[in-house]
Amino acid sequence: MSVRRLAEVQPESFAFTPENRAWAEKEIAKYPPGRQASAILSLLWRAQRQSGGWLPRPAIEKVAEILAMPTIRALEVATFYTMFNLEPVGRLYVQLCGTTPCQLRGAEELKNVCKKRIGAEGRVTADGALSWVEVECLGACCNAPMAQINDDYYEDLTPENFAKLIDDLVAGRPVKTGSQTGRVSSEPEDGPLTTLTTLYGADGGSGPASAEGRGATAGVGARASAKA
Repeated sequence: MSVRRLAEVQPESFAFTPENRAWAEKEIAKYPPGRQASAILSLLWRAQRQSGGWLPRPAIEKVAEILAMPTIRALEVATFYTMFNLEPVGRLYVQLCGTTPCQLRGAEELKNVCKKRIGAEGRVTADGALSWVEVECLGACCNAPMAQINDDYYEDLTPENFAKLIDDLVAGRPVKTGSQTGRVSSEPEDGPLTTLTTLYGADGGSGPASAEGRGATAGVGARASAKA
């Protein structure tokens, strides 16, 4: 596990907006008396979104105060889970998967796009628009390589369509989430067909369990017995 530390430069204070405080109270009410600390993940996540995608120390302290729990316990949670960003991130936060399937399918070239277009890993561009980080598996291996940008997945990336995607997002142009090559779901790249073209036997039964299937299986077994 990587060492995770709070940012050196911190805001002086944090307070939930009235809307977010009302939301937090509803989350806390889901838990029985004495178990309010169970809402910590939800409240930290909301505080991070309010803070522009990262979690300042005053926000962690405020959540601990609301939940009546020791500050160190809230800090333990915030520094353990990588879903919480402990330093400022760009308005568009690129999480690029670098695990084996994506690596084999071209993630290294996508890293070069990030370095050229955004800069060093963890660096926020001067206009505050972009930052990027390499992450572990995001669970879209069939459509590797891929990246998560803010809340959305972008899959089947190439250096060309990835660079265009970043430029379009920065410019506010509409983009398509999911596959960037037109693939539907996780079907094969060359089309929807697989080696299994039907789930049913010729007589409407289920594959080998159908009458024809049983006959074919029996014939194979008989030939094998004769050879033995």
